Amino acid sequence: MEYTKIDINLAKKLLPERPLESNKGTFGKVLNIAGCLEYEGAAYLSSLAPLKAGAGLVTLATIEQVINNIAGSCPWVTFYPLRDYYKKCIASDAFSDLKNIIESYSVLSVGPGLSDTPAISAFIDDLIKYLCNSDKKTVIDADAINVIAKSDIISLPKNSVITPHPAELSRLIGVPVDTIQSDRIKYALYTAEKYSCNVVLKGSNTVIATRELKIYVNTSGNSALAKAGSGDVLTGLISGFMAQGLPVEDASVLGVYLHGLSGELASDDLTVYSVLATDLIDYIPLAVKKIMEAV
Repeated sequence: MEYTKIDINLAKKLLPERPLESNKGTFGKVLNIAGCLEYEGAAYLSSLAPLKAGAGLVTLATIEQVINNIAGSCPWVTFYPLRDYYKKCIASDAFSDLKNIIESYSVLSVGPGLSDTPAISAFIDDLIKYLCNSDKKTVIDADAINVIAKSDIISLPKNSVITPHPAELSRLIGVPVDTIQSDRIKYALYTAEKYSCNVVLKGSNTVIATRELKIYVNTSGNSALAKAGSGDVLTGLISGFMAQGLPVEDASVLGVYLHGLSGELASDDLTVYSVLATDLIDYIPLAVKKIMEAV
């Protein structure tokens, strides 16, 4: 099957422009819906990465308990508290608060560290149904994918991308992980067509299948990325590039390549054994510089 390789030259072509006459509004605003008391780190990582990618502003919408615990570590992020379910995760009726601010943001990202509870299921169901009637660019990751897998949702917002790892995709389409891994392009395409959305199937040589059924295969990255929190960084990179005006397809391609390159550069210094998700964030600037200087 024909596909496009994602390499440094393609990444360079996709880097959004940074005009001198600009302000934070020029580079877009991300609303990141993430985190619960058990998975605060996912909220932190997926909120910081869009800023490293160049987004102008990121707001984390989550429960007050998470905000209180991480606010001191990320003063660059703004916060929007949502009602909680027993002070552990977002409440089932929290969408009624969230919908008041959605249209103020360029991009939504949803899923990192939300948990998998009946309350979250009801919240995600309301959010996805709202977005299906909207043109809002959206990154759907992690627990949001797991919720969709158990729901009656049959299509996703047209300007959305889902970012499953093989186990999440297995739950979503009911195909064993080993079968998916034996033909990653086939099942990425199948999912893109089934849900009418863009798909980033994470893993070695990440596969991107677009809503129009185009295929990209990534060439960056290594085993340093196989660690908790890595996917949260990727979600943030893609949403950060969307916020700067890139179409969903281009933002996904650029985010995936930059994510892998950051892992390569981090492992050059730290080894593939010792790279943490926070190290990926630290190496994003060097990876961007390497892309900018590619010839």
